[in-house]
Amino acid sequence: MGSVVTKRGVRIRRWRPEDLGAIVACQKAAWPEYPEGEQYGRRTFQLAFAAFPEGQLLAEVDGQVVGYATSVIVDMPAPLEEYSFDELTGRGTFSTHTMAGDTLYGADIGVDPAWRGQRIAAKLYAARKRILEKHNLRRMVAFGRLPGYGAVAHRMKPETYVAKVRDGSLSDPALSAQLRAGYEVLAVRQDLMEDSASAGWATLIEYRNPRFDPRKRPHQRPTAERQWSRARVCAVQWRMRDGVDLKAFTETATFFASVANEYGCHALVFPELVAAPLLGSLADPSSADEMRALAALHDAYVQLFRDLATSHGLYIVAGSHPVLRDDALYNVAHLMTPRGNVYTQDKLHLTPTERDLWGFTAGEELRVFQGPFGKLAMQVCFDIEFPEPARLLADAGVDTIFVPFSTDDEAAYLRVRLSAHARAIENVVYLALSGSCGNLARPTYHLNYSRSAILTPSDFGFPPRAVAAEAPAHEQTVAIADLDYTLLDHARSAGSVLPHRELRHDLYELRPLHRVRTFVLDDDR
Repeated sequence: MGSVVTKRGVRIRRWRPEDLGAIVACQKAAWPEYPEGEQYGRRTFQLAFAAFPEGQLLAEVDGQVVGYATSVIVDMPAPLEEYSFDELTGRGTFSTHTMAGDTLYGADIGVDPAWRGQRIAAKLYAARKRILEKHNLRRMVAFGRLPGYGAVAHRMKPETYVAKVRDGSLSDPALSAQLRAGYEVLAVRQDLMEDSASAGWATLIEYRNPRFDPRKRPHQRPTAERQWSRARVCAVQWRMRDGVDLKAFTETATFFASVANEYGCHALVFPELVAAPLLGSLADPSSADEMRALAALHDAYVQLFRDLATSHGLYIVAGSHPVLRDDALYNVAHLMTPRGNVYTQDKLHLTPTERDLWGFTAGEELRVFQGPFGKLAMQVCFDIEFPEPARLLADAGVDTIFVPFSTDDEAAYLRVRLSAHARAIENVVYLALSGSCGNLARPTYHLNYSRSAILTPSDFGFPPRAVAAEAPAHEQTVAIADLDYTLLDHARSAGSVLPHRELRHDLYELRPLHRVRTFVLDDDR
């Protein structure tokens, strides 16, 4: 969840340590009738923040905290009715938080009374839903107060009160906001908390994530580096053909995204210069100018693949595309996340055609991207033929390298393919290669040869020939495989050979001349 400033000037963001005092004060203002012993206090809020910083949200106006929300991810195999607050929070320690869970538990939420009526609670609930979607969680649950019920408890049952709030004939400071946020009341209980304003009653409420996809929740064993222990990856093999306009290009890209989603994939990779088929629809640029002409479509390219990533819940390596910066032309790989954020990696090593004919400039920085299935990187085609960058990436903790490539004949393809396989074996990493086949009536794209593939290290447990999936030549298709990161960890620590442990630092040394930067995907801090 990113920092969001609404039209009313209300900013929704994550907590910072220095916010805790203001959050405690906001809770006391929001629920003054709540028993002192039942309020969280600074220590409890500290524990929630330490357990899951992303789930602790606040609303502020001009630096003043006017609302807050706490939540953690929990594993709840039994129905909500079978749990208590202490069971879901570890007696208020929030030790129950686990990224392997499928449920977001909303522990507390409140709005300063002076700011009620500004839909601040709705904004906090919307932020929780973004967490739900980001982590593909099944549902959001909570135990809800009924602070308006105590005043009418002498004349109606709690079920009747809930029904009247639901149909709009009554309003409740807590339940009304929850119903507007899309929660459903599963039951009411009297044994959850001491709360005189609610006459001791509470609701059990649930919001089901409409975008939840069970296929994209593999068995997980979270580590410090990864939230997932498995990921399903789809590598595209795109057929280049003439007569393609932006509409036809969009249809093909959408087809592949739909295929990846249908097969429950988490990541999708497209080829290098994937938009090359659009060259024929441009104003017939010369070979020397065609990449600059293609760069003019960069905004449309980004928008297309960003929309596909968000609509299908995919991490998409959208191949590469020409990008103009300060009149210099770069061949840039793009990564789009399900949240709609975009990350890039310049191609570092250029072929003679790229440098001398197209006028590309080589990039100067290696980048690492931390995501839910560990650290990943992008190396564009010729880059993977150099062992040094891949080793630096492996030293930085990368588990998966995505390689968009474009090669014209089998010899060129084998240079990429065999080099990539060497990188997988020597660094004990996974590589996903995506290339193009077919023909274009342009001198620089007459021929295209590829076999998109997903490559693994070579050891016990990995597929035969260390190939997890491979596309046939000359066909527009995909290669799909599951990547097991637990197996990768085992190969690194107890494999038949341990390349990282046997490096001869007394004979040679490899170090980056520029810092290898790490970007946390969808980081909101």
